[in-house]
Amino acid sequence: MKKNKSKGLAFSWSDPTFRSIVYQIIVLGLVAAGVWYLVSNTMHNLQVRNIRSGFDFLGREAGFAIGESLIDYSPTDTYRRAILVGLLNTLYVSLAGIVLATLLGVVVGVARLSKNWLIAKLAAVYVEVLRNIPLLIQLFFWYALIVETLPGPRQAMHPMPGVFLSNRGLRFPFAQGESLTWIVAGVVGALLITLAAGRYLRRRQIRTGTQTALWPIGLALFILLPVAGFFFGGGQLAFSIPELKGFNFAGGASISPELTALLSGLVIYTSAFVAEIVRSGIQAVPGGQWEAAGSVGLSRRRALRLVVLPQALRIMIPPLTSTYLNLMKNSSLAVAIGYPDIVSIINTTLNQTGQAIEGILIVMAAYLTVSLSISLFMNWYNRRIALVER
Repeated sequence: MKKNKSKGLAFSWSDPTFRSIVYQIIVLGLVAAGVWYLVSNTMHNLQVRNIRSGFDFLGREAGFAIGESLIDYSPTDTYRRAILVGLLNTLYVSLAGIVLATLLGVVVGVARLSKNWLIAKLAAVYVEVLRNIPLLIQLFFWYALIVETLPGPRQAMHPMPGVFLSNRGLRFPFAQGESLTWIVAGVVGALLITLAAGRYLRRRQIRTGTQTALWPIGLALFILLPVAGFFFGGGQLAFSIPELKGFNFAGGASISPELTALLSGLVIYTSAFVAEIVRSGIQAVPGGQWEAAGSVGLSRRRALRLVVLPQALRIMIPPLTSTYLNLMKNSSLAVAIGYPDIVSIINTTLNQTGQAIEGILIVMAAYLTVSLSISLFMNWYNRRIALVER
């Protein structure tokens, strides 16, 4: 028998493998040349204008105030801390927007498939109107609605004791004290333990057929652990109540009009896209699954929750990933209504320091890192719920 000998690379233009390697080398060379030209030209222009490059400015005093911050900040802090404040604000509004847009989008998406004609049509109008109006216009609308429509602090709405709503935002009582950290830790611990217990109970039910209610366990954990945290922290907890002093409120916690408008716009706009993803995912599940669920006595609501949605989730994850990434990047429009996200703070920083290139690089690196983190998490979850063929 003759043995087939694999042919080596022929250094001839008639060899397609050789041609492909040459083309790739040429393309890489052109890209490298373009990058070298841009970098060298930029460095030359900076030297001509006597502009120092580098990130040394991050250690200098910022000298400007930031209206909203999740961590302590003052104008005497460095640019590095100011940029950190902007990054945390961006992460805060992005993560809150993803959670709220998902919840609202699922409700609207399911409503579009309702057998009630009015509910289905209202959901369809919601989706078609909101996803076809530019997000920036919606942000301007919500901001103007809050600032121009709501009364001033002296005539603020008072829907609940200690809660005030005005054109300066929402003011409400807020807990303070050393025990607060331990109480929050207790709530987080109760949530994690409840999730782990629910997973264990589901596995035991599959294995033995024994069904155990999860809500008594969760209720006990959410009561006992925060109470234990309160006493472990020394029992030091006090509430700061908002009070009208002069032309504004003092005390308590507040949600600014800028944050409210930004979060409202992002959530409502993105939920319209999430609703379409949910609707298409549910419709992609074969109709026989509904019939099979009904044949074992499940109501339509339980069939949707236990049978259809888990299967539709495998279809929805890839487009949901893109939608979440778009929401995070759309948060950069916060600069248009004055919310201090990372773009807004970088703009102030580069106007004061002249370090435009470094500032743009920081913004690009921040959004790239956050986007890749979201993508990695969603891809991991997609692999986790994917069907495994035997």
